[in-house]
Amino acid sequence: MGILALNAGSSSLKFSLYPVDREAEGCIGSAGLQGALEGLQPGGQPVLHWQQGQDSPQSIELEGDAETSFELALNHLGEWAQADGQSLRAVAHRIVHGGEHHWQAARVDSPLLSELEALIPLAPLHQPHNLLALRRAWAVFPAVPHVACFDTSFHASIPAYDSSYALPAKWRTAGIRRYGFHGLSYAWLMQRLGHLSSRASGRVLLAHLGNGASVCAVHKGLSIATSMGFSALDGLVMGSRCGNLDPGVVLYLLAHGLDAAALEDLLYKHSGLYGLSGISADMRTLRASTEASAQQAISVFTYRLQRELGSLLAALEGVDALLFTGGIGEHDARLRQDIGDRLVWCGVRIDPELNFAMSTGERCISSPESSAEVWVIPTDEGRMAAQEAWKLLS
Repeated sequence: MGILALNAGSSSLKFSLYPVDREAEGCIGSAGLQGALEGLQPGGQPVLHWQQGQDSPQSIELEGDAETSFELALNHLGEWAQADGQSLRAVAHRIVHGGEHHWQAARVDSPLLSELEALIPLAPLHQPHNLLALRRAWAVFPAVPHVACFDTSFHASIPAYDSSYALPAKWRTAGIRRYGFHGLSYAWLMQRLGHLSSRASGRVLLAHLGNGASVCAVHKGLSIATSMGFSALDGLVMGSRCGNLDPGVVLYLLAHGLDAAALEDLLYKHSGLYGLSGISADMRTLRASTEASAQQAISVFTYRLQRELGSLLAALEGVDALLFTGGIGEHDARLRQDIGDRLVWCGVRIDPELNFAMSTGERCISSPESSAEVWVIPTDEGRMAAQEAWKLLS
């Protein structure tokens, strides 16, 4: 049996097919087939990329529009699973927002879909695409259980004094609170750290740094604080999202003619590294640039990360392990070193030789004299979602 994990964005669909293996971690083995359907934006050319095990990557252009290509890609996935000797046991969907009532993975039905669609205003950049992919996959695989796995679930343990905003009860009872995101990634990191180090049961700082970015404080395996709040806009500077912003700025922009749609577009798509630099939302492009605005964007990103980590250090009252993941966290050694140097005061020491070595995969990069272990661990949200689906259904 296999579990297909889907992670949909605005212009792409990432997929992985995981074998059910009772001897593997969480009864789910490493992905045998993985890839992405890209070019789904209006006017784009849909292209299906995939790799089977250690075989060479392959790709084909698909005919038709995004909807037709989506169904073709899903049909291919079903055929590949059967050719690999696996029948689909379930389809696991990464859903960014579960709201107040869904703190654990849930089997999909029509009432659940309606509830999740009502949450679209809380995650307008992600939730619509998550649910569109779910509906299309449900139509292609109607006889297979579909499971919604929520990025907010990991943060169910955050105490009320942290999750509450200082607003009247009318609004707090309406669901305005801190939720937190990147939960599937954080759950995977903690699972892996538990296999790699005894520090997993202590005070752990997690940094998921990519186009979307957040940090999380974990104590005794439970999330106690995180940088994202009510929406995926809060906290760190991100690729095109603003991060922390004085609400007075929003009031000012409203008073100067921006409506809700224009504000959403500005804060989600034209801010962050892109807004600061005026060049790109991609950290790699900014690192390669000699423009002063690119260097400023990197400086602001790094400083805001330092500040957020300092806040979580206060919540944890110390740190036993610091983990980096995500596109920036895994590949930007300069950023990791800069953050390590700024956290020397709390005992963190990163070994430059280990940090800048041309290596990949799980690795410890702290020096022997560091009081906290520092790890780079690639995330696997798909495998975590597959594990949650298997646990729910079995």
